[in-house]
Order: sequence, then C-alpha cells, then structure tokens
Amino acid sequence: MSDLVEDLLAGKHSALARVITQIENRSPGYREIISDLHQHTGTADVIGVTGSPGAGKSTLVDKVAATYREQGLTVGVIAIDPSSPFSGGAVLGDRIRMASNAGDMDMFFRSMSARGSLGGLSTATTDAVTALDAFGKDKIIVETVGAGQNEVDIVRTADTVAVLVPPGSGDDVQMLKAGILEIGDVFVVNKADLDGADRTVQQLREMLQGRSGRPETGHHGATELADDHGSEAAGDSDTEDDDDAAETWNPPIVETVANRGEGVEDFLDALADHGDYLDRTGRREGQARERFAAEIRTLLREDANELLAGELDRRGGIDSYVDAVIERHTDPYTVVDEILTPLRDCLDE
Repeated sequence: MSDLVEDLLAGKHSALARVITQIENRSPGYREIISDLHQHTGTADVIGVTGSPGAGKSTLVDKVAATYREQGLTVGVIAIDPSSPFSGGAVLGDRIRMASNAGDMDMFFRSMSARGSLGGLSTATTDAVTALDAFGKDKIIVETVGAGQNEVDIVRTADTVAVLVPPGSGDDVQMLKAGILEIGDVFVVNKADLDGADRTVQQLREMLQGRSGRPETGHHGATELADDHGSEAAGDSDTEDDDDAAETWNPPIVETVANRGEGVEDFLDALADHGDYLDRTGRREGQARERFAAEIRTLLREDANELLAGELDRRGGIDSYVDAVIERHTDPYTVVDEILTPLRDCLDE
C-alpha cells in the first residue's frame, strides 16, 4: 500500500485531495490506488441530487451539507460541472459554491468535469466516491450537471436519488417524463415560495400516480404515490405482515425554499426514510450488486476500446480502412471481423 493511500486512510485531507486529483487526471497508478481503497469502503451513504438547470441544486446541497455538519456528520460533495469542449475541464469549477461550509475541514467539496458525458457521471466520479467512502465520510453527495434525461447515470453511483424541479414550468415537469422521472426516490419542488409551486406539485403527483402499478420502474421499482415523505407502500392491513422484500417505495414530494433553509429538515427526513427502507428490505445490497456490475461493464468497454485503438494504430490507423470502405473494396462489418478475429481466437483458446 502506498504512502498516499495510508495517509488518506489515516484521515489526512491533503492526501484525499491528491488522490482525487490523480483519479480525475487518470495519472499512472490511480487504478492501484482505487484497488487498495476498495476494501475500506461500504459505510458511506451516497446521495444523488439532479434535476433541471436552475432548480437550485447547489443551494440545496449547500444547506443539506451544513445541516449534516450540525448533526456531527462528515460530508463529501462532488459537483459534476459541464466539460469544456477544449480542455475537458470543468468550466464552472471556479464558481463560488458551498459558501456556508467554507473552512470546515470535515466538509470536503470537489468540482469535477463531466468529461464529455453531458448529463452522466464519468468513471472518475465513481472512483472519487470510492475515495471519499474509504476516507470515512458519513455522507457523500453527488450533484450532477442537470442536463435532463441523461441523468439516469447517477443511479449507478447513488443509494438515494433526489430530483429537483423548479416551480411554474409545465415544460420542465413534462421533460421529466422522458426518463428522469423514473429514477427519483425523492422529488423536491424547490423555490416553493414562487408562483406555480402548487401546480408543479400537483403535476408531479399526477405523474407519479401514472407510474403506479408498473413493476420494475424507477430506481427501485415504485408503485403507489406517497401521501407524505417517507411513507411506506400503501395497502390493506391484511398485507401488512408480508415479507419486507415485497415492500415498495413510494417517492415523496418535498417542498423547499433552499436559500432560506425552509423544508431542508423535511428533505433530510425523506432521505433518511429511504435509507431505512433500503436497509429494512435488503435492497441496499441489491443496489450495490447492480452498481458493481455496471462499473465492471463500463471498465471492460473502456479497456477494450483502448486495446482495439492500439491494434488499429499498429495496423496503420483507421484511415486506411476507411479508404478501403470508400472505394468499396470492403465494408465496415468485414473490417471489424478482421480486427477482432485474433482476439476471438485468443479467447477461444
């Protein structure tokens, strides 16, 4: 185990910052670092915060982190910013965020680039969560760029997904139907003091009611609409003794005014209720299995792409194949078969 990893496990914030920098830059040796850290993970509660641009995600995350700190919990925040098309770096990374937590050593904040994945989380983000978990952070919050339905990628990283919706825009709520509605464990109508908030809440209720009864939808498969935050699955008293495995989660709708701190406690209660639900039903372990399966597939794709890119370079680059296809001497399928045949032969042996 490297000195850097030992320092991180010993609770040195400077080591944590350096490790995340190596992860984000994909510096030599970062994989060995993640491998060493992996066995020390599994205790943090990971919360994803996503939603429409302008919904107030950063302000709410700031208040949530401050409240957790007041409770004596340590917090790590990863904010995924849009990537610069030129440098690949986070174009909003220098903005002032998490203002109320500045100077708090037990509050770690990092702004990271989405690295070309517009609404999704890069592999680097997953690794950064691993580092924060191994460091011993109690709560890890991942705030995404808020680009719409592509936010479904956050499900692979977070235990609980909170979707923020600004009030007064039917278009924003309609956009949720395209995919992001399906991943929310908690819905937040922020800026609830503005006109249109009540209508937005009602639209969300109707949409969640519409998804009622559809098995295997949402982050954990939701059926009926919750009447208030954290409520359990609705049903007859005759079914109350059913196994916990049959229990379903009803996504609550919480109203907040984040810049004044209103509704933040209700939001935290909803997050805690969902965490209890995951533990009570055993679904937390199921989520972990799904997460690791997705991570393995992602890494396999990335590494396989690198191997194939190297093989293309050894064969003179892709341009020669493109020229042959343009001249109708071959076709894309034949090219791929030619390049992959040695790999298939090796795997068959």
